[in-house]
Amino acid sequence: MDDDRRSLPPSLSEAHREGFDYDDGAGIDFEPYAEILDARETADWWRAWTGNAALDGAEFRVFGQDGTGGMAAFWLTRPGQPLDRQPVVFLGSEGEKGVVARDLGSYLWLLAAGVGPFEATMYAPDEHSPRPDARRAEMAERWAPSCRASAAEIVTSARAEFPGFDSLVESMCR
Repeated sequence: MDDDRRSLPPSLSEAHREGFDYDDGAGIDFEPYAEILDARETADWWRAWTGNAALDGAEFRVFGQDGTGGMAAFWLTRPGQPLDRQPVVFLGSEGEKGVVARDLGSYLWLLAAGVGPFEATMYAPDEHSPRPDARRAEMAERWAPSCRASAAEIVTSARAEFPGFDSLVESMCR
């Protein structure tokens, strides 16, 4: 994988720069990477996650993980579109999976709402009490003003646009 394919978009780098406070489960359980996981590491992870040695995970660009090793990634499902226009997904260490944002701009607003990829996948909006992040909201406003929405709207919209994601992933597992 060449360096360009491993570079994070500038807005994602900024959103992840200061890290996340897990706060004993009351914060965001997310450990961002400084760059996108390389192709070999992605293939190793995807093969282990699916149990399918024939796969290489080329449809994902992994950019972070939760505390148990669940991965957050761009899912390259929109042919010809740049990375920032691809949906963001989460694939948990225990088989959890879900589309969490339609694109990078929506993901930035999800973070601003105090919700990370794990939380967006695991909790219904009324089961989690996120803490909005004013610094990330200011950043999201600069990078993606037209994507502003609540965390529930972001996740609902993403899942409505990609209703077959869970089934697709399950079909790849052995």
